[in-house]
Amino acid sequence: MKLENKKIGFAFTGSFCTFKAVIEELKKIKKEKADILPIMSYNSYNLDTKFGKAEDYIDEIKEIAGKDEIIHTIQGAEPIGPKKLTDIMVIAPCSRKYYCKTC
Repeated sequence: MKLENKKIGFAFTGSFCTFKAVIEELKKIKKEKADILPIMSYNSYNLDTKFGKAEDYIDEIKEIAGKDEIIHTIQGAEPIGPKKLTDIMVIAPCSRKYYCKTC
């Protein structure tokens, strides 16, 4: 599938130990010239962990996506479906089994 000009909602969930690997996948999608809509769960947006500070991940995700904002509330996410803001949704990490080297 060609991703150029596809609107991809990329949602980060709270499996923090996999963020570095998932960010590498986000970079690959951006290289394919996709339009990325960054989304983070409440915990992934707000919690610092031993795997890194939330603010650092937020800044990196914004930079990769080329966006000033990240959707991180239920209210912010509600329009995604009804307004057809994406062609594809990626929920990552969905399982730490394949990415986590420290758990």
